[in-house]
Amino acid sequence: MESSSHRSTAAASWRSLYPYRGSELRLAGQRYHYLDSDHEYPDSAAAGGESRPVILCVHGNPTWSFYWREIVSRFHATHRVIAVDHLGCGFSDKPPRAEADYTLAGHRDRLLMLIDQLELRQIHLLAHDWGGAIGLSAAVRRIDRMAGIMLLNTAAFPPPYVPWRIAACRIPWLGTYGVRGLNLFARAAVSMAMSKTRMKPEVAAGLLAPYGNWHDRVAIDAFVRDIPFSRRHPTYAELERLEDDLSQLTSLPQLLVWGMRDWCFRPECLERLLVHWPAATAVRLPDVGHYVMEDDPEAALSAIASFLFSAPRPRADS
Repeated sequence: MESSSHRSTAAASWRSLYPYRGSELRLAGQRYHYLDSDHEYPDSAAAGGESRPVILCVHGNPTWSFYWREIVSRFHATHRVIAVDHLGCGFSDKPPRAEADYTLAGHRDRLLMLIDQLELRQIHLLAHDWGGAIGLSAAVRRIDRMAGIMLLNTAAFPPPYVPWRIAACRIPWLGTYGVRGLNLFARAAVSMAMSKTRMKPEVAAGLLAPYGNWHDRVAIDAFVRDIPFSRRHPTYAELERLEDDLSQLTSLPQLLVWGMRDWCFRPECLERLLVHWPAATAVRLPDVGHYVMEDDPEAALSAIASFLFSAPRPRADS
């Protein structure tokens, strides 16, 4: 069993993995936190000028911009890397559900506000988990700003199945108590979302850091409750529209990096995306679970670098 001193050391050391000051916007009176590599590495920004392409990193549930720290570190010299914290996540404000829109549409609209206010162009979307649906929904509304799509274990359509681990979190009263009171969803993720490697204590501490109490877990619970189990759920129609809209993105190069041992966004999600984008570059990682950037960061970073820098870019399955 992990000792309390070990846990406290991990909690103290995660900050060394995420040494960033961060930036923020005020959206509808709420603080919307994001990382901007041009603010964190001003020398790179000055050397690259204002015309550098952007990597826009969009996380899922229950992560935050911490998940993208290796992307910031690896690519800040060549790209402006923006990594958002959705409202209720990371270092963004965490208002009660009655005071904020925590739906897919609400997260998408705030991401659109960030794109517009920062005047982002030449955007390479990089998204994971729920961030895929959020980011792609924004991409089809700002397609003139987009340069490419990079996805890790996600979906862009109504869920074709509901894993029992997710369904259990929707049990009336008990589900919310487990997610917000006991932190079962986020804690389970740091132990069950990896397959190839074991998560380091300081990484787990970093992923959990913004979600230390009932109040701070509001978005984790809201994300789970926004998963549409039936057509009656309003987000079901949003996801249907998104899948119909995927054809609008076929002109963009696409990279799909998939942990093939993910029990949540299973390989059939990858295959469904390939039906819409048959020319996409698909990189299948056979021993990797859901947290691709934690389970095999070097494989993910290599695939992303090849996609961004190779000329001509390969479009066949790896």
